[in-house]
Amino acid sequence: MQDSFRRCLIYAHRGANTEAMENTREAFDKALHYAIDGIETDVQLTRDDIPVLWHDRFLDKIGLNNKHIDDFDHYQLQSMINPGSSGQGIMTLQDFLIAFRQRCRLLIEIKNRDWEPVSRHALKMQKTLDLIGRDPDQRIIISSFNLASLEYAHQLQPEFPLIYNLEPDQTTSEIRQLLKTHEFLQGFCLPIESLQQEVVELLRAQAKLIGVYTCNSNAEINTALQFAVDILISDVPQKALMMRDP
Repeated sequence: MQDSFRRCLIYAHRGANTEAMENTREAFDKALHYAIDGIETDVQLTRDDIPVLWHDRFLDKIGLNNKHIDDFDHYQLQSMINPGSSGQGIMTLQDFLIAFRQRCRLLIEIKNRDWEPVSRHALKMQKTLDLIGRDPDQRIIISSFNLASLEYAHQLQPEFPLIYNLEPDQTTSEIRQLLKTHEFLQGFCLPIESLQQEVVELLRAQAKLIGVYTCNSNAEINTALQFAVDILISDVPQKALMMRDP
C-alpha cells in the first residue's frame, strides 16, 4: 500500500490558504515550506484582459461585495490589498508562472463564468496557454468545470494536458460517455464524495489521470490515498503529506 501512496501527488489548494490569504504569493511560499508536489490556483480575467489569480465569483474578500474581477482594470485591482495578506495585492498569472513554475507542479483552473460571453471564455484560455508557452515536461495542467473551454484549449494546443472538473451531481454514466466523446482529456478531477471503486476502475481502464478535491478531513484524505489517486487537492496539504508519508 505504501507504494500506492507515493504515486499520489499532494497539491496545495490555492496555496497554504489556512495560513495566508489564498492565491497570494505568501500562501504559495508557505505551501512550499512543506514537501508538496504541486499548487492549485484559479485564473480569471480583468476588464482589460489581464489573467489574474482569483477564485470567488465576487470580490467580497477585499470589501467589494457583488463586484466581479472583470468589473475592474488591472491597474485598479493592484491598489486593492487583500486583508490578511501582508500587503499583497491580486497576483497576475504571469507573475505566478515566473515565480513558481520551476519550483513545483501547477494545476491551473480556468474560472469561466456564466455571465461572461463565450468569446471571453476563449480569450481567457488563449491568454493562459500563451503565458504558459511550451512545457515539455508537462508539469503544468489546465483544468476547468467548463467543458467547451477545454475543447477550445485542445483546438489551440492539442498536446496540452487538460483535466475536466466534475460537479458532485455528475454520474458515472456521464463520465463513461465523456470517455467516448472527449478522448483528448488527460483526466478528471472529482469531488471527494464522488470517489468510488466503479469510477476509479473506469478511469484506470482508460489510463486517465484521477484528481480529487477538496480533501481536508482524515477520512477524506485516507479515502483518496486508499484509491491511490494521482492528484489530491487539499486545504491542509501538510496533513495529507503526513498521512501519505508517515
